[in-house]
Amino acid sequence: MKIAAAAALLALFAAGSALTGEIKTLRGDQPVQDNSEASDVPVYREGGVHERNYRQQPPLIPHRIEKYEVDLKVNQCLRCHDWSNAKKMGAPQVSETHFIDRSGKRLDQVAGTRWFCTQCHVPQTDAKPLVDNLFTPATQAR
Repeated sequence: MKIAAAAALLALFAAGSALTGEIKTLRGDQPVQDNSEASDVPVYREGGVHERNYRQQPPLIPHRIEKYEVDLKVNQCLRCHDWSNAKKMGAPQVSETHFIDRSGKRLDQVAGTRWFCTQCHVPQTDAKPLVDNLFTPATQAR
């Protein structure tokens, strides 16, 4: 009974808020019907190792990856970054942690939990931030 009453109260509050016309958006004070100019296409910083902003931050990707195929059967990142190819390709080797599955078993190939590289690793661009970054690394927060 308490749940039904709470749900009814919540529905009444939501309906009342909608009727007042106080819709908040992420567009700021720009009306929805106005068009804004498209932002510049980000320029990728090619090559080199990018500085990390906090401890245990995954390394950033210093090259384009738009045409790389990464799916259930293929991971083109491993053409260069797999331990057997990294040295001759001049690429960083995949971390040993990527060869350990979630139960702690060491594998001969990249673990399924680490297969989709762009879950953690992203290309670095010099794009203008969309919002202020208030992140403070744990070592600086103390």
